[in-house]
Amino acid sequence: MSDELVMTRDAPLIQKVDAAGPPEIDLKRCALLFDIDGTLLELAPTPREVVVPPGLRENLQQMLEATNGAMALVSGRSLIDIDWIFEPVLFPAVGGHGAEMRLSIDTEAVASHAPPMDPELKKRFAAIANLDPGILLEDKGYSLALHYRKAPLMEKALYDAVSAVRADLPDATIDVLPGKFVCEIKASGVSKAIGVRELMTNEPFEGRTPVFLGDDVTDETVFAIMPDLKGVSFSVGRRARGVQGHFDTPSDVRAWIAQLLRHA
Repeated sequence: MSDELVMTRDAPLIQKVDAAGPPEIDLKRCALLFDIDGTLLELAPTPREVVVPPGLRENLQQMLEATNGAMALVSGRSLIDIDWIFEPVLFPAVGGHGAEMRLSIDTEAVASHAPPMDPELKKRFAAIANLDPGILLEDKGYSLALHYRKAPLMEKALYDAVSAVRADLPDATIDVLPGKFVCEIKASGVSKAIGVRELMTNEPFEGRTPVFLGDDVTDETVFAIMPDLKGVSFSVGRRARGVQGHFDTPSDVRAWIAQLLRHA
């Protein structure tokens, strides 16, 4: 972990529990932002096979209360999918790489900046799943994800096919997002970073120091904007550039959350 502190005039918002341990933070003045897959939860062969460990729902709910509502999940998953994972508990969330947002559990989900993908465009990218039975197609409406965890040897062929379609459609306003055994095609103009920026302009997040934890390439856009927001970020499973520290595994993240609640 880095030894840097996020300071205020009175006391540090983020400080060390001990020389080698994870940071201790002021839950009353920070906003906690968590990616889900690979950060809070271990990765699974398919998106529907993820497992929520015992106690995590309850701990996240307690964290939401301890931060007075300033805790959110930031994911490439849709809000419907996020709610399915953590049911019956709801959390504030930025879903679909910034395409959807729920500021609190008392507000309706708001789709922002992301119209549905063109059906013909979606059809062409969806056909790539036919390359191998192990490639799983996930249609999110505003984006399309091709999961190949069950067919890892198809990575090059899959990306070659995506590149071929992309080259044939130079004017299409889309982004191709590589991830951990997933390739996602989404509309341009939305990202996790844009979603987090918007989130932090709204109560109860506004005026707090954001603390973001993520693991994947798609989380790097959020890592990059944390200095602008006077926040800090931590990577999970790898040492990403521009972060203040890292956690080895999602289980370490969950242990840290439990530790914060005990100290609170």
